[in-house]
Amino acid sequence: MYCNKDNINILTALLVKHGVTQCVVCPGSRNAAIVHNLNACPGIRCYSVTDERSAGFFAIGLIHATRRPAAVCVTSGSALLNVVPAVAEAAYQHLPLLVISADRPQAWIDQLDGQTLPQPPLLSTLVAHVAAIGEPHDDTTRWQCCRMINEALLALRPYGEAPATGNATYGAPVHINVPISRPLFCFDQPSLPDVRMVHRQRPCDDTLPESMVRLLVRAQRPLLVVGQCLLDLSAEEKKTVEQMCKCVPVLAECLTDAIPMPCNAEGWVEKYQDWHPDLILYLGGAIVSRKIKQYLRSRYDAHTVMVHPTGRLEDVTMHADEVLAMDWRKALCGMAQILADTPRERLLPVTDSTLLADSPVSFSTDYVVAYLEEQLYDLDTTFHVHYANSSVIRSACRYAHHHVYCNRGVNGIEGSLSVAVGYAAALTAEGADDMVLMVTGDLSFFYDQNALWNGHLAGNLRVVLINDGGGNIFSTLPGLSDSDAYPQLVAGSHHTSARGICTQCDVGYLHAEDAESLRMAMTTMLTAETQRPIVLEVMTNNKKV
Repeated sequence: MYCNKDNINILTALLVKHGVTQCVVCPGSRNAAIVHNLNACPGIRCYSVTDERSAGFFAIGLIHATRRPAAVCVTSGSALLNVVPAVAEAAYQHLPLLVISADRPQAWIDQLDGQTLPQPPLLSTLVAHVAAIGEPHDDTTRWQCCRMINEALLALRPYGEAPATGNATYGAPVHINVPISRPLFCFDQPSLPDVRMVHRQRPCDDTLPESMVRLLVRAQRPLLVVGQCLLDLSAEEKKTVEQMCKCVPVLAECLTDAIPMPCNAEGWVEKYQDWHPDLILYLGGAIVSRKIKQYLRSRYDAHTVMVHPTGRLEDVTMHADEVLAMDWRKALCGMAQILADTPRERLLPVTDSTLLADSPVSFSTDYVVAYLEEQLYDLDTTFHVHYANSSVIRSACRYAHHHVYCNRGVNGIEGSLSVAVGYAAALTAEGADDMVLMVTGDLSFFYDQNALWNGHLAGNLRVVLINDGGGNIFSTLPGLSDSDAYPQLVAGSHHTSARGICTQCDVGYLHAEDAESLRMAMTTMLTAETQRPIVLEVMTNNKKV
């Protein structure tokens, strides 16, 4: 029988799957449930060593002798401090030493409870990874616990499996901290949970591993998802990717330049909600659409491969099976070649040009963005288009069919205008004739208005400011408008205009408040020749069409 603590049971199951099958255990009450599990698990051999300092070096001896990772398990408090010398030695010998420390619940740290101190930071300067895994209480926190343990165990051998012989560099020490609440001693679980082990592949060269090629060839319903990335594909590479897009469904938003986008990805998800891929390939960074994320997370039966240049696990789908540590561009081109050339048994839904978003009727953020993108399509001038976060980037994902820049790393409203100004300054310094277009909401603009207080401004910058008098995106959150605090304190309602800011910064200013004035001002903004930037402020809170 195993203990009744989910985090310990998940940890035990993943230790065996990742090949950590030799553990040095030290006495203690807080870690007793972990020790019980390690001893009860038939796939793990335990060695008892009382002194933690000696135990750490004992584990290093196991690693040298077996060429496999070893763990040392200690109780809470000062016990963890005693393994520091062994961890330091493992760090500089590049050995896969796993430190598992039991801990008190976070609420009791620094509250004069026995054997408590802040444990997660103690080894952080010496180990490759620290995972403080918490105590799960629902499906999401169980997934989080499983993901964090997978990340930690992958970090033990960051470059792949340990060599069978020799003293080559093959690993790094890792720390997993396990808070355990009372009651500590209940051993009533007949089996360990069925946990998902995440594998990692790191090819020796720039070609896809053979196992990945087999996956691609066998898949009858593959789905490729491309998040935010700028890959600058060559003409030949673009041709290969375009060929793939004719026979394999691809979900991509305007934050990538790698995929031709003749349809709306969110619309594709809505239309093909009942279609189930058997293989999901995810590369690139963030996806904006919550609907796309929900679709991917509901396809947990599909074998899922996350591609990341460093091999880091970023599990957007919540059911990743493996990480391919490979450059996004090389991985995409390699996958595209195989996917385009592999015949399949059934007709797949592919990128669908009938799913273009309908033009909005009401005068809104969607209306302004849709009209702007329509005008850009007909222009000869090259515009490098930037969007701020929140409502405007979501509109861009519906109506923009080209790559756009956006701060989707953290998704904050700060700095988006400054990024566009810096981009425009770089073009000016290089003598390029291209233009930069920034589309922003009002809170993002006013938050970052000092971007216009800048000595590097030139006439190659255009800004479309969609001013709806507050954070309009909050109106889409069900129930929030029922709060008395909503308009002023949550949504930041205001009556501010950018006219004065533009005047003090010597920036051209245009104004629109309905469809007719928008058409006139937009033409002027996009085609005017000037030595200074131009801001077009569109007041959508007037709701005039």
